[in-house]
Amino acid sequence: MESQRRGSGNDDGGGRGLLHIWKGYSYSVAPEKLLLPHSVLQVALGRNHGALLVEGGQVFTFGHCPWKQSQVAQFLAPTLESALSGQRVIAVAAGSFHSGAVTEDGGVHMWGDNTDGQCGLSGLSLVPNPTPIALADSDSSLSTVPVKELACGEQHTLALSVQHEVWAWGSGCQLGLSATVFPVSKPQKVELLAGRCVLQVACGAKHSLALVRCLGPQDTQRPPADKCGQCKQLLYTMMDKEDHVIISDSHQCLPYLEQPEDDEKLKTPSTNSTLKLSPSEPALSSKTSTPPPQSVSPVPVNNSDPTQFENVETQESSLAAQELPASDFDLSDTKSSGAPSAKSSPYPDEQAVKEYLKKLSDSTQAEKTPKVTIGGLHTLLPSAAGLISASSNNPLNNLVASCASAVGERVASTYEALSLKKMMNMYLPTGALRSAGPVRQMAADPRAGENTTEPVREEDSVQAKKSCSTGDIHEEEAERLHRRLSLPGLLSQGRYAVHLLSSSYGLLLSPRLLRKGGRSKTDAASFTSSGMAAPADREVLPCLQTEVWSWGHGEHGQLGHGDNLDRLQPLCIKSLNSKEVVRVGAGSHHSVALTAQSQLFSWGSNSHGQLGHMESPSTVPRLAKLSEGIRVWDVSAGERHTLLLADGDCIQPIIYYSGEQVKEGTRDHNKQEEGEEKDSFDGYTQQPVLLPFCMNLGFVSSVFAGGQQCMALSDKNVMGFIASLHELASAERKFYSKLCSIKTHVISPLLGLDSLSTTLGPVIFRLTRTLASQFGHLCHLTGQHAVSLTVNLRRSRSIKSLFILDHTEIFLDSYNEYSSTLDEFHVMGGYLTLTKPTLDLFGKSPELLQKLTECSEGNLSTTDLLVVLFCLPMLHLQEYGRLLLKLATCFEVCSNDYQRLQDSCSKFEALDLVLKKKRKEAEYTFLFWKGFPGKMTDSLRKAHRRLICESSNKALTLQNAGRFSVNWFILFNDALVHAQGMAPCKNLFSTHHVFPLATLWVEPVPEDNTGLYGLKLITPEEMFTLLASSALEKAKWIRCINQAVAQALGLGEGQKFEPPICRSSTYTFYKDGRLKEATYEGRWLAGKPHGRGMIKWPDGRIYTGSFKNGQEDGFGEFVAPNKTLNKNDHYQGHWKDGKMHGVGTYRYANTEVYEGSYQDGLRHGHGMLRSGKLNTSSPSVFIGQWVHDKKTGYGVFDDITKGEKYIGMWQDNMRQGTGVVVTQFGLYYEGSFKDNKMMGNGILLSEDDTTYEGEFSDDWTLNGKGVLTMANGDYLEGSFSGEWGAGPKVTGSYFKPHLFETDKDKIQSVKLGRLCVSAEEKWQAVFDECWCQLGCESPGQGDIRKAWDNIAVALTTNRRHILDSPERLSRSHSRTLESLEVIPQHVGLITMERYHTIHRYLMKACDTPLHPLGRLVEALVAVYRMTYVGVGANRRLLPQAVIELKSYLNRIFQVVRFLFPDLPEDGGIIREPVDLQEKESDVKGERLSEQEASKQNQTLKMEWSYRSHMVSSLALLLPVLLPRLYPPLFTLYALDKEREDDVYWECVLRLNKQPDLALLAFLGVQQKFWPLSVSMPAPAEHLQVLSTTKDICFASAVETLQQISTTFTPSDKLHVIQLTFEEITKEVQSLLKQDFLWSMDDLFPVFLYVVLRARIRNLGSEVNLIEDLMDPCIQHGEHGIMFTTLKACYYQIQHERIT
Repeated sequence: MESQRRGSGNDDGGGRGLLHIWKGYSYSVAPEKLLLPHSVLQVALGRNHGALLVEGGQVFTFGHCPWKQSQVAQFLAPTLESALSGQRVIAVAAGSFHSGAVTEDGGVHMWGDNTDGQCGLSGLSLVPNPTPIALADSDSSLSTVPVKELACGEQHTLALSVQHEVWAWGSGCQLGLSATVFPVSKPQKVELLAGRCVLQVACGAKHSLALVRCLGPQDTQRPPADKCGQCKQLLYTMMDKEDHVIISDSHQCLPYLEQPEDDEKLKTPSTNSTLKLSPSEPALSSKTSTPPPQSVSPVPVNNSDPTQFENVETQESSLAAQELPASDFDLSDTKSSGAPSAKSSPYPDEQAVKEYLKKLSDSTQAEKTPKVTIGGLHTLLPSAAGLISASSNNPLNNLVASCASAVGERVASTYEALSLKKMMNMYLPTGALRSAGPVRQMAADPRAGENTTEPVREEDSVQAKKSCSTGDIHEEEAERLHRRLSLPGLLSQGRYAVHLLSSSYGLLLSPRLLRKGGRSKTDAASFTSSGMAAPADREVLPCLQTEVWSWGHGEHGQLGHGDNLDRLQPLCIKSLNSKEVVRVGAGSHHSVALTAQSQLFSWGSNSHGQLGHMESPSTVPRLAKLSEGIRVWDVSAGERHTLLLADGDCIQPIIYYSGEQVKEGTRDHNKQEEGEEKDSFDGYTQQPVLLPFCMNLGFVSSVFAGGQQCMALSDKNVMGFIASLHELASAERKFYSKLCSIKTHVISPLLGLDSLSTTLGPVIFRLTRTLASQFGHLCHLTGQHAVSLTVNLRRSRSIKSLFILDHTEIFLDSYNEYSSTLDEFHVMGGYLTLTKPTLDLFGKSPELLQKLTECSEGNLSTTDLLVVLFCLPMLHLQEYGRLLLKLATCFEVCSNDYQRLQDSCSKFEALDLVLKKKRKEAEYTFLFWKGFPGKMTDSLRKAHRRLICESSNKALTLQNAGRFSVNWFILFNDALVHAQGMAPCKNLFSTHHVFPLATLWVEPVPEDNTGLYGLKLITPEEMFTLLASSALEKAKWIRCINQAVAQALGLGEGQKFEPPICRSSTYTFYKDGRLKEATYEGRWLAGKPHGRGMIKWPDGRIYTGSFKNGQEDGFGEFVAPNKTLNKNDHYQGHWKDGKMHGVGTYRYANTEVYEGSYQDGLRHGHGMLRSGKLNTSSPSVFIGQWVHDKKTGYGVFDDITKGEKYIGMWQDNMRQGTGVVVTQFGLYYEGSFKDNKMMGNGILLSEDDTTYEGEFSDDWTLNGKGVLTMANGDYLEGSFSGEWGAGPKVTGSYFKPHLFETDKDKIQSVKLGRLCVSAEEKWQAVFDECWCQLGCESPGQGDIRKAWDNIAVALTTNRRHILDSPERLSRSHSRTLESLEVIPQHVGLITMERYHTIHRYLMKACDTPLHPLGRLVEALVAVYRMTYVGVGANRRLLPQAVIELKSYLNRIFQVVRFLFPDLPEDGGIIREPVDLQEKESDVKGERLSEQEASKQNQTLKMEWSYRSHMVSSLALLLPVLLPRLYPPLFTLYALDKEREDDVYWECVLRLNKQPDLALLAFLGVQQKFWPLSVSMPAPAEHLQVLSTTKDICFASAVETLQQISTTFTPSDKLHVIQLTFEEITKEVQSLLKQDFLWSMDDLFPVFLYVVLRARIRNLGSEVNLIEDLMDPCIQHGEHGIMFTTLKACYYQIQHERIT
């Protein structure tokens, strides 16, 4: 190996990963360079060997490797581990006598000594070559757990998995497992750390360390562990006893450790042993009786029993911080039985406390330290802070902590009155309870519960004394305060506070206290290091909220818990909480922790000065003694020494050494006994010493220590890149240290002042807290970044992993937010206001502030010092830019790395310039407020407001101002202030008004040779003209106002163009009028609301929708509260000129709902009003025409309560004119109405056809002449008076009709429909609205082009409105709208092709209510159903319903002809030329005889060569309208034909009982038409027709005819009849096997048979519907004949008789 070493100082070559090796620290030591074929990435050192990881993932080992069987005695030079070839290793580790490696895929390979199972292999004592081992997790879906890091000790190995869990194997309590038999050869998970995020592990000889991330809010959402991981029992129990809740955590799971014989046994401190704490600090003596022998051996050691070790830990912790010594009082003797008595308690009584504290107050520290005697473990006193512990996943722990905090605060408030607040902070550490630390499970004292007969008061006193036995170990060590306080009556007054903290039997809490403890404490500090929010990507930056956990052997104090006890389970080192530890290391018997603030804590064995301070031993972490300004950023611990890598005065890192001096030739110290005296060595350091040769090594990136060896990895400064990278990291570490000092020594003390909020006032106090919070956030981000840069130096030393390049925006945003708050603080006079509290805190000569500012000027005031301190972070932006630019110069200009660095540099420089400009604006504004006159400052001074310009120099005046009036205009960045006053007044400016810039418009006024330089200002409620003193001044003000407005609108700074005239903003109106005190939020146009917006009135009215020229216009929603009913009126619809206008829906607070048209805010046009409590079952509904908010015109009123429906005319909300009333009892009235009553001539029919025709005077009241006709035809004629149904009086004659007069003739003589509203007058308002939408003032009067434009606008507007609403259009509806956007050809000759195109367009247009025609059809369907459904389903209304339907068709056809003016009128002809040959071919295609064909061809030649088609509204529009109206219409037909259909149906049922052949014979069907066999669906199968066969003959024709009930229009029904005839003909032709021509005599019986077998229930209704609505043009054609045949069948069936 010597041949491969060269002096480090003589070699100028090299590059990355140069390795240097040496021993000791004297000036004679010269490191040597170890030459390897590749750059070294990582070094791991054991006691006599080492492992090197080089670039490419290869591993070399060197040193004494006795497990290498072929070279047992040789000292190996670096040798490649060939067993790892093909594997890419990413990490190596070395224990005392074994090694490990982690591969890229997370696999683990071990080799070396395996005597204690430390290589994870069973059955082997030596593992010569790297051998893979597997970590198998039964709880995970992965077969093997991947590993990211290894750590090796003397007898054990730890692995950190990718899931941040710890696995262990080997021997000893340092495993942290619950094992009872060793060695543990199979890796096992350390369960106590499961669920936590472990960041790093380290192994000493026989102890272990883990760096763990503190639990955050995201971790508390995990389900808490309520059962023990080992025995599966409940960890916590809770019992409710009267007014107390007992929460018990006394669960114990005690594994007894059975170690091999050669292991060192766990020792219990003897009764007379001396615990030496420090040479300069007193030890506290105690007296106890010797415990029984069985209580000493064996001793179960478990972290769940705090009575075993908590006291010693807290004692030494408090002494380590140089605070008040722990209260280990003179303990009285205990009985051998261990049962405490009232007089002889193992705890100090009140008198002992007084005497001890008096002794502390009256005497100085004794030079000779007394000894402290510790008896059995059961006598150790648990700390009051012992609630802080390892397990915070249980919510009960958090509850206990909060309850304890609440009690502590109550006691603290009592002690404040006695001026003993500091004493409480020391003896009851509620601050620790409030911290984020976890809560320890406190187990019961083994002997505390023996005497259960003691009173509760004595138990409380004992528990209180136990809890108050020690001081607060959580004070900052940096404070170094020696406290000497007298404490009278501590236990008697403090017992209520500390009673809660004892948990020997459980926590005794009252329900009231639990409720108080459950409330969160809101008045916390503005910032803490643990409370700061991390950047957006938490996983990218290193975590600073960490804890250090330790376990294993602690005889040298290396566990850091304040004692020398061993720990079987991991336990948190509480004194390192909130220290921001980022790296831990372990030597053989000592431990080190490196913080983000570049401080080094060390503890454990200090026999050779390896801790870096003089405390020996140190059982709690202490700061290493380093010169001021030395910042440690890498550390490694060897067997008896520690190596530190730190920043000094220059960029190049320096190395410090602490520990024993080793010289070549000395005997192997590793073989010495551990207890050998230190004078056998060559010497050791008193404190860390600087290695003189470190500057010759180059830029060291990491140091390594192990055994007696020291190693360092360095890089050559190629192109200055390494130096620049080190400079960036060093600058960031230095900057973080500075920020932490300011935060700790200035900001935190200031915020801790009780009177700060009163002194500063609410505004500045809030800004101060915000500023402090953002300062803490910036400090935290800087700390994370510094640690990230340090990790980069230790590992890759590449810019690819620089966080500042990938997440520049996080830094820019943080600095921008801090600078904005800083400017607001300055504008509000924060520095001046904060000066007084600063003087009260630091005095009139604050040397600390001057030291922190590092200002050379000695005469700076306190205010100036505060400005410098708070502005200090802003100077670092320039530093970022400089260092990034320096890094960029190390790369080629064309490279991507150069571009990334240059871009980031530019961003920092640009932000620096912007923030400097903003600071100048803040300074300018602050000076303005300083000299601002009057009382307007309080109302106008806002933190965010900045001054732009003002007119105090008379540069701007108000036009037409009064002679003595004074006007002052002040332009801020958010408003223009107009201050007014009178010249002689003492207070010059008496009034002022603020105009927000977002709603301010400025226009230049043309000069027009007037010499006036004017500019017009427009605001929502005012408009005034200002006059400038010159054209230059005018241009300046216009430019400034426009730029300020653009900035206020968020358009960016420095805009050259004018701000948009149309913009979005919020404004509150202040002038009298409709909008007084209303707030508008939305779009504006030149000072007026225009576009989408929302306006709110103070009384609760809200309008949301479209605006135009300052008024509601378009679609909108309006809500108005109804104070009487305590509900809201709600309108949704169209507006115009600030009023409801158009179609809308108004839901009244009294549950009424109006849907219809409005005009000028009133109901006008067609609309429907539902009244009643429940809209679903409204007691009454009116639908019809409204005029000026009153029912006027035709309408239908359905009184559901009475069961009556009125169909007729209205006037001023009353029935007036002709109308019809039908009731649910079958009464029918038609006639005249006056003043809402039946008055005048009318006709009344009852259900049994009794008819009265005459005069009426009131509803259902006969009065005057009339004729009453009975159902049988008899009638009375005369004068009638009285109410119908109540026995009206009659004066007249009774007539009996002649015998030859039938009842039917008499009944038909009364013709209905004469006294009702004509069909053309009905629903005129509905059609008027359609014409209005098309732009026509009256039907048919308008411009066609404008009509089509209005249709396009309506489709677009309505579609956009639906897209904005939460309701979604269906896909078919969307396609329909898209097709309607194409306007069809509407001018030109109408051909059949165009006719069909028009028909398709109408079908689509009527399918969507967004089209005017579709809305018309929708409205007509609604009114039709409203009229003829429910009570309106009266058979007397059928004629009116049919006539009304035809009226719809005529009027819609009029609209269609307006849109398509070339369409022929109803009954018109469309002639289309046709080729004669085509016609002849058509004729030849028909099956005609030769004679008929020749005759038809001769006829064709004589005709015109045109094909004619008749146009009718029925054919064009009935397919659109009738399917929607079919249900109510067909119901009326069924009611009207009920009697005839019953007779018909009875015959159908009777005749269908006969078999087919019998029925055919009965109906007179000729036998040649009888099917003898019927073809079946299966091929080549025929069914024989027998005498009993039924429903087989003509089955296909029967099925076809049955489809008539599934169709709607007459044309469709006629088509079904035609198909039926064709099916009959087809079957007969197949039967006769020849062509056949029907005669009516032959056809009618066969068709009658088919009709009977079809069993159509309401055939009469079907026949009447076809007859009423059939197109006249086909009445005399083929379809007409077929329909006549069906009709004849219907009548024939009614009169059939079976003989």
